[in-house]
Amino acid sequence: MNHLIIAPIVLPAMLAPFIIMVIRHHLDLQRIFSVAATLILLGIAFALMGQSLGGEIQTYELGDWPAPFGIVLVLDRLSALMVLLTSVLALPIVLYAIGSGWDKRGRHFHALFHFQIMGVIGAFLTGDAFNLFVFFEVLLIASYGLMTHAGGTRRLRAGVQYVVYNLLGSTLFLFALGTLYAVTGTLNMADLAARVAEMPPEDTALLRVGAVLLLLVFAVKAALLPLHFWLPLSYANAPLPVAALFAIMTKVGAYSILRMYTLVFGPEVAATQGLVEDWLLPAAMLTMAAGAIGILGAREIGRLVAFAAIASMGTLLIAVGLFTQAGTTAAIYYMVHSTFATALMFLVADMVMERRGPDITPHSPMPQSGLIASLFFVGAIALAGMPPLSGFIGKLLVLQASWPAPERVAIWAVVLIGSFVTIVGLARAGSLIFWKSHAVDPQTDPDTDEPTEIDTAPEPYPGLTFTAAFALLAGLIALTIFAGPASEFASATADQLFNPDRYIEAVLKGAEK
Repeated sequence: MNHLIIAPIVLPAMLAPFIIMVIRHHLDLQRIFSVAATLILLGIAFALMGQSLGGEIQTYELGDWPAPFGIVLVLDRLSALMVLLTSVLALPIVLYAIGSGWDKRGRHFHALFHFQIMGVIGAFLTGDAFNLFVFFEVLLIASYGLMTHAGGTRRLRAGVQYVVYNLLGSTLFLFALGTLYAVTGTLNMADLAARVAEMPPEDTALLRVGAVLLLLVFAVKAALLPLHFWLPLSYANAPLPVAALFAIMTKVGAYSILRMYTLVFGPEVAATQGLVEDWLLPAAMLTMAAGAIGILGAREIGRLVAFAAIASMGTLLIAVGLFTQAGTTAAIYYMVHSTFATALMFLVADMVMERRGPDITPHSPMPQSGLIASLFFVGAIALAGMPPLSGFIGKLLVLQASWPAPERVAIWAVVLIGSFVTIVGLARAGSLIFWKSHAVDPQTDPDTDEPTEIDTAPEPYPGLTFTAAFALLAGLIALTIFAGPASEFASATADQLFNPDRYIEAVLKGAEK
């Protein structure tokens, strides 16, 4: 077996308790170990990606127990991509947290950070639906702590809402798994796919109930309308570097939809045929519209970016909801872009909030205004899907994939109008924060007309914060420059997803039939 497959889970799982039990009183050591482990994780993720490029699907059987009896991890193109994306995102986030001093404003930041990474990567690698639930709970428990990091009434209130809502989602997840197990007698994804395909049509009513419940759970995680209302308050009031890390969490929901509804409940399964297309696609279009309107009406920069994340997820789920290889290709490319762009904008929002507060209003000029304005401008272009960055390419792929669909007119209208509204909302916010601020007397408070002093940069290591933000920008630029190879990889990944026999054979080889 290839032990490298389990390494991205074991590494943060060992480091997090080590930080808590051994070096919890030594922040500098925590920072050193945290950055070093993230770099090692990144190296492992690149190695796994290299192994997946040939198209071979590898499995790791814990305890050498074969599937479906034992726990199995599966490495294919999609899981390798998501592990790499998580690892690439983790490095600038941990650097930003150190540079901005966020990691010392509360307790156990680095331990919770690595528990979160473990849960996210575990969800991407697992080949078992119950262990998908387990890793969901690991990442959610860690996110509860990160949400309320540094305290505060608003943050605690948002954290309680986040906890309650996600606990309800977890309860629904258990009901869905119980229903599927009662019908099929298994929760291993490959075995589940094989048994669902063999079920006679007259025995599939309960199976459809389980599939619908599961889709609702994943819709909660992906912040799909009308199950999205937890996200703006939670993300806007969380420490914004944490919200930047959470950019990958909504992708866990999108990943789970792609995995389960191509592998287990694929287009050839009569019991669930049309479930994704008939329900997911209209909800995704409404999600994008709601996100764009939220951007236009946002009065705080944290909420602005949170609604931008919702609009971005709407675009991604439109591509997923097409339920075709072309749509999935567009979704995979756009997923990578959306993660980098959303995380970048959350970091920019944190820079702004630390220097001038959260309100989108004119204010006296802030330190490093030019650099932050440049980052905001490029991030806004990326999120809105304007040329020349990868957001434009991603939305173009989505529109192209939707052309054969009967709903193409509605999809094109929502994507194009939503993009225009997003541009207007981000341009309004940018002009108020950066351009009009230079018209305000730097020695006078715009509300009281009384003398004031210009704030100084609050970060202990401002160079590190800008390095982290520009690293995410470099990711967007690289995705744009290498759009050809990236879209080819996305196409090969979609082809692998829509031909699940290879996955099933790789997981169930040697198992008793």
